[in-house]
Amino acid sequence: MKKSILTSLIIVLLASAGVVCASNVGVPAECEDVMLQAFYWDSYKTKTSTDSKFGRTKWIDLLKDTAAINANFDVVWFPPSAGPTGCGVGYSARQYSNQESDWGTKTALNNLITALHKGNTKVLADVVLNHRGNLSSWCNFFTDYFGSYGTFTLTQKEICRNDECFTDAKSSCYGASTSERGANDTGNNFDGARDLDHTSEVVQNWSKAYTQWLLNTMKYDGFRYDMTLGFHGRYLKMYNEAAQPYMSVSELWESISRQKQHLQECDSNTMIFDFQAKYSMKGIVTGSYGKLNANKTFEGLRKHGLERYSVTFIDNHDTFDRGDAYGKNQFTPSTDLSTATNKDFVLQASAYMLMMPGVPCVFYPHWASYKDEINELIAVRKQAGIHSQSQVLAEESGQYKYHATIQGHRGKVIVRVGKYRSTTLPEGYEVAVEGGDRGAYTVYIQMEKGIETSSLTLPSSREEKKFLKDGKLYLMYEGQMYDVQGRRVK
Repeated sequence: MKKSILTSLIIVLLASAGVVCASNVGVPAECEDVMLQAFYWDSYKTKTSTDSKFGRTKWIDLLKDTAAINANFDVVWFPPSAGPTGCGVGYSARQYSNQESDWGTKTALNNLITALHKGNTKVLADVVLNHRGNLSSWCNFFTDYFGSYGTFTLTQKEICRNDECFTDAKSSCYGASTSERGANDTGNNFDGARDLDHTSEVVQNWSKAYTQWLLNTMKYDGFRYDMTLGFHGRYLKMYNEAAQPYMSVSELWESISRQKQHLQECDSNTMIFDFQAKYSMKGIVTGSYGKLNANKTFEGLRKHGLERYSVTFIDNHDTFDRGDAYGKNQFTPSTDLSTATNKDFVLQASAYMLMMPGVPCVFYPHWASYKDEINELIAVRKQAGIHSQSQVLAEESGQYKYHATIQGHRGKVIVRVGKYRSTTLPEGYEVAVEGGDRGAYTVYIQMEKGIETSSLTLPSSREEKKFLKDGKLYLMYEGQMYDVQGRRVK
């Protein structure tokens, strides 16, 4: 019932506001969703140094947490679910139709997706189309069985011509003639597995079959595309148009200019992880709060008027300290997330990210560490109706302080972060939430007037009233008061 109340409210409000539906495949317009990345590197393992801090995230573990996930998140990003078991995190999976992976069984995955859908939470599949692992040698592959979408066995003719498998003397297809190779790579090479030739009709049909099968058979709702720097954006557009996902997010770990080029290549049929915004948020650690300010040194999609396509994040499984040779904890180098000092940094960045336009993606270790504080921030965002295209009405920054005013569908918020921020209550606002071990952030809220005059048809078909009390929006349902997150108010 929690999610159904909130969802019904949003539908009524957006309809009354005349919000236009998205015309781009995989890019919802004025999207109020908050995303959770529900894993981190090697978090399928039962015994690692990180398990004691953040917890294991196999399918069976996430299933136990679906109530909390459903109450706070609209979209959950899963790790690659393709297998078989033994492929580790899954970024070099070998058989895509095999959904038995190190994250758990296909049955456990189906149970988890079903439980999240019951709470109206959507699920993104991590889709790796740039490259794939092999069957038994460098150049052969498992057969994929996608039911009515087709059966596919790729060969070395579907491997990019400039892949190292054709130049490494240890390879079983070393020195193969050009007639037995695919075309040159349309993007950057990835030397950890075989790069697939997306100019090949076989690869295109395999990709379209796989993505359609994920949505319609496995019941995913959308995609997070891995390493889209590795193939031209025209192919991502092709696959999204074939599958029609609710949401598409592209991992293009590059500059803003390259990300803008990618959007042009795929005809804006995807969102993008906003790496430059992440680097700007890193300024909190060094006291460079001006990096949060689009009028100063902030570099992110918002600065370029592309907030609709921005998925913001503080850390992910690659940028976080993975505990291996590739680990790069770029947000808080050499700092344990459980320390009090780092808690301030993470929560300031979370307060900033969760009040800004774009679709914010919360990283599982942060949520596991500071669940109450992050949930409170999410609730404020949803109460004001901040969305992917929300307008930042004003922003200022200085030494160890930043503040901004943001317009949502149902109200406005003022977010202030930093130890030197102002604590004066803005006229017409009230304190919504504040926190951090040294009071590192404060968020104020002002709800739109007149919102209490409309009525809402709830699932029971009873007409109930939504109303403001002390500046906050509430619902009455069957004689009980709820906030917009669906939480019962005593």
